[in-house]
Amino acid sequence: MLVVQKYGGSSLQSVDRVKVVAERVRATRLDGHDVVVVCSAMGDTSDDLIDLARQVSGAPPEREMDMLLSTGERVSCALLAMALDALGVPSRSFSGTQAGVATDAVHGGARITSVTPARLREALDLGTVPLVAGFQGVCPDTQDVTTLGRGGSDVTAVALAAGLKADVCEIYTDVDGVFTADPRVVSGAGLLDRLDYEETLELAACGAKVLMARCVEYARRHGVELHVRSSYTDRPGTFITDLPRTGSARSMKMEQSSATGVAHDPSIARITVELGGDRAQAAADVFEVLADDGIAVDMVLQNLQGPFGAKVTFTVAEDRAPRAVGVLHEHRARIGFHDLNCDTGAGKVSVVGCGLRSEPAALASFCRALDRAGIGIEFLASSELRITGICRAARLDDAVRALHHAFALDSDARAVVYAGTGR
Repeated sequence: MLVVQKYGGSSLQSVDRVKVVAERVRATRLDGHDVVVVCSAMGDTSDDLIDLARQVSGAPPEREMDMLLSTGERVSCALLAMALDALGVPSRSFSGTQAGVATDAVHGGARITSVTPARLREALDLGTVPLVAGFQGVCPDTQDVTTLGRGGSDVTAVALAAGLKADVCEIYTDVDGVFTADPRVVSGAGLLDRLDYEETLELAACGAKVLMARCVEYARRHGVELHVRSSYTDRPGTFITDLPRTGSARSMKMEQSSATGVAHDPSIARITVELGGDRAQAAADVFEVLADDGIAVDMVLQNLQGPFGAKVTFTVAEDRAPRAVGVLHEHRARIGFHDLNCDTGAGKVSVVGCGLRSEPAALASFCRALDRAGIGIEFLASSELRITGICRAARLDDAVRALHHAFALDSDARAVVYAGTGR
C-alpha cells in the first residue's frame, strides 16, 4: 500500500514535533506501507517571512516573494530527513521542482499543470522515504520557482498521490478531522467522520481551514481518497471519498435538516466598480482582466440597470485585493469605469449542506439567526449546497456561533485544538 502523508505547519512547529512526525512515518513503514511525505513550513514560518519582506519593501516583487516563501518548506523537509536518518529510516528530501511539480507562471497562486514524480518513484524503489517540500513548483516556460497560494501543500500532496497512484492521501493537522465549524470559534463543534467531495469542496471554498478548496477539486477530479486526521492523536479522523455515505458522526434521517457545517472566511475584500458606457460589456471586461491575471472572483452582486448608476460588486481573497485593484486601474480606459472602492473590513459566513435550497425555511433561519445576534448582512447568496452572507469581519465569530446553534449543529463533546496559533 502506498500512502502519501502531508504534515501541516502546526505538526512541524518545533524540533520535538519534527521528531514525533518522524516516529509516525517510521511506524507507517513498519506497518508495511510505502510512504511519501509532503511538508509544510514549520509553525508560523511563512507569516514570519512575509513580515520580513514587508519590512524590506512596501511592495515586494511577486517573483522574489515566491523565492523567499519556498524556503520554509525546504527547511522542514531537510530537518525531517535528518530525524528519520537518526531513527535508521532511509529518506531523501526534494524541492517541488525536484519532485516534478510543474506549474503555470502565476506567482503567489500558481496552478499545477503536470506532475512527473520519476525521482520519487526511484526513491521508493530503493526503499527510501521521499520527503517533498509542499506549496511550490516550477514554471517550465520561465524556469522560475512558483508557490501555490495559502494551503498549497495540500494541493502538492494530492497531486503527488494522483501521479503516484497512491492508495490514500492523509492530511495531518492540529485537530481530529473536519468539524461542523472551526473548533477555535465553536467549542461545541462536532466531528464529521465521513464527507463526500461536494460538501467538502463547499466547506473549503467557504473558508474552512482544514483543507484548501483546490486540493479537494484535484482529489475529486483524480479520484484520490483523502483522510484528514490529527498528528497529535491516533483518532480515526474524517474520510473524504466519492463512495456513497451511509452515515456520519451526526445522525442522518430522511427529510431532516441537511446542514452539514458552518464555514467562515475573515480574509476577503469587497470591491465595487461604478461602470459607464456599455454596462454589460464593461462588467464582462472587469471579470476578464481579473481572470487574465489569475485573480479568482468569489461572490458577485451586480446591478447593471440601477437608477443611480450601474455598479458591480464582487469579493476576492484579501491578499489578492491590492493586485485586483491595480489590474483594474491598469485597464481603466478599456473598462471605462467611473470609480472603484475596495473594502477590506468584510467577512464571509456560510451554512453548507446538501439540499439546502430545497428547504424553504433554511434561508429564513439563516437571516433570523444573524438578526437576533444583531449582525447585519451586507449581501446574501445561496446555491444548492450553501447559504452565504457578507457581514463585518469584527462580528464574524459571533455569526458562526449563532448559525451553528440555529441549524442544530452543536455537539455535547468539546473539540480540541492541539496546536496552531490560527495566525
